[in-house]
Amino acid sequence: MTESVKLRPLVVVTGGSRGLGKSLCALYRGAGAEVVEFSRSAPYPFSVATDLSRPEEAFRTIARALGTLAAHEWSAITVIHNAGTLEPVGPACTKPAAQLIANMNANFASGILFLTQAQTAFAHHPCRKVLVNISSGAALKGYPGWSLYCAAKAGLENYVRTVAAEQKGQEFPWLALNVDPDVMDTSMQETIRASSPEDFPAVGHFIQRKETGALREPSQVAEVVKRIAATATEAEQGTRIRIVDRLEA
Repeated sequence: MTESVKLRPLVVVTGGSRGLGKSLCALYRGAGAEVVEFSRSAPYPFSVATDLSRPEEAFRTIARALGTLAAHEWSAITVIHNAGTLEPVGPACTKPAAQLIANMNANFASGILFLTQAQTAFAHHPCRKVLVNISSGAALKGYPGWSLYCAAKAGLENYVRTVAAEQKGQEFPWLALNVDPDVMDTSMQETIRASSPEDFPAVGHFIQRKETGALREPSQVAEVVKRIAATATEAEQGTRIRIVDRLEA
């Protein structure tokens, strides 16, 4: 490659059709990055239609798309796993097995497959490479009615910590991070507020958050996520970074 060729950064996002993911796609595209988004609705020209509740099918789709992208050189590669679903809300023991499996596939199995394939596809790219798992306070606390969501978030956080440990000594290592975005005004919050107290006893607290203006705009959080991905150092490998701690940074 000649010196006259200017490489672009690549950003890969799951769940970019709405909420934080949508803001991240818009932000990175506005900054000139090549953005590829994976979601079931696939609303953009740069989207890849992917049903994460069907992990084997999703893996094949992701592998093909990332394989094509890996054939190119990039100035930096940022991979952000943002997709997730709360439904079904309520004690898991009261839900049909099909709903439980679909939730676990979308929230955990497909997340692991996506992140592993990203590592594999770009393993030999020498540029800065960052894996960001968008986590939640639910990774650290059990919320009645959210057992599946809490379990998946906790599992993905530990997966990312393990990836960070595995990257030590690699020739072209990934920087792996968990980022807690705190509470945002998204469609997921609408789902939470629509829950019955029987399914989610803490629903009143989340309704109050909306009424008191305690929810941040996804665009504000996206700015901080982008800054974290761009500036995190090797010393932060595998760490859990809270958006609230970086808002004024």
